[in-house]
Amino acid sequence: MTPKNLIIFDMDGVIIDVSGSYRDVVRQATKLFFQPARSWEKLPQPLFELSDLAVVKQSGGLNNDWDLTCAVINLLYSMTDRPAVYKSRKPWQRWQETLKQCDISGMAKFLTAEDQPLATLLQHKGKHEDDFIAGLYTGDVGSGNIIKQIFQELSLGQELFASTYNLKPKLYRGDGYILREKVLIDPTDLAALGRDNMLAIATGRPRAEAEYPLQHFDIKKYFNFIYTLDDCLEAEAKILAAQGETVSLSKPNPFMLDAIAGVAKEKFRHYFYVGDMPDDMLAAANSRFGFKSIGLTVSAPDKSALENELKRAGADFLAGSFDALKAIIL
Repeated sequence: MTPKNLIIFDMDGVIIDVSGSYRDVVRQATKLFFQPARSWEKLPQPLFELSDLAVVKQSGGLNNDWDLTCAVINLLYSMTDRPAVYKSRKPWQRWQETLKQCDISGMAKFLTAEDQPLATLLQHKGKHEDDFIAGLYTGDVGSGNIIKQIFQELSLGQELFASTYNLKPKLYRGDGYILREKVLIDPTDLAALGRDNMLAIATGRPRAEAEYPLQHFDIKKYFNFIYTLDDCLEAEAKILAAQGETVSLSKPNPFMLDAIAGVAKEKFRHYFYVGDMPDDMLAAANSRFGFKSIGLTVSAPDKSALENELKRAGADFLAGSFDALKAIIL
C-alpha cells in the first residue's frame, strides 16, 4: 500500500530538545571565546537567556548553530573597542593576543542590565560582521575555524571530540553537552504517524551528531530517510567540481526535502515538512514537490513570538503540541 503522506521532520527543537545541548553550547562557546579579555570574570552566568538567543536564531539566514554562535559573537564584539588585530598566521595566537587587548567590562554591564541584550543589539546594529571574527570562522575544526572548534569541544566532550576529529581539545575537557539532550516526541506518536505515512528527517546537523540521539533514544527505526549537513556538503562539492560554482544547499534551500522526495520514489497525497524556524518554512515553500510547512512551537521559549515569525515566513500550519500536529496530518 502506498503511504498517504511524506512527513519530513527537522531535528533540533522538533524531535530533540536542544535547550541543554546546542542552545546552551552557543552561550558557553560565546563566553569561552571572550576568555582572554580583561574583565572576563565579570560576565554574567548565564551570559544571556535562551529566549533572547531565540530572537537571533529566528531572524533567519543561519544554517546551523555554528553560524548562530558566530553571529552572537559578532554582536557582542561590536561592543568592544576592537583593538588592532594581532598579526599572526596562527589563528589561536591571533585570537588570544587580540582579545588580551580588550576590556569587556562595558559588555558585562550591558549583558547584566538589559533584559534582552542580543535582541537589542540585533535591532540597533543588525547582523554586524567584523573582519577579525570572520577570520576566526573560516576553514574547519583543526584548520583555523576556532569558533566552530570551541563549539564542537563543548558539544561533543573530550572523548567524542578526539575520536571525531583526531585532535586533542584546546579549551574544554569535560563531558559533552550532547549528553544532555532529551527526546521531545513520544515514540508512540512516531509509530502512529508512521503507520500509514512515510517519515524522514532533514537536519542541519552533521551525520554523526544526528545519528547519536536517534540511536540513543531508539527512534531511528521510525524514519525511512535521514538527510544531514553531510549530504548538503557532498552535493555542494560535486557542483563545485562539475560547474565551478559555489552554492549553499543548507536550509532555506529545499535541497534535502527534494532529495528525500526524489529517492522515496512514491507518489504521496501530501508532502509535509515539520520545523521550528522560519528557514524551515522557506525551504518547504521553495520545494518543487509542493511541501506544506508545519511550524511546531512545542520547544519555543516564547511560543507567541515564534508563531509570529513562522507566520511571517509563510507557515501553512502551526502546531503547539504533538497532538495538534497529528490532527493536521492524520
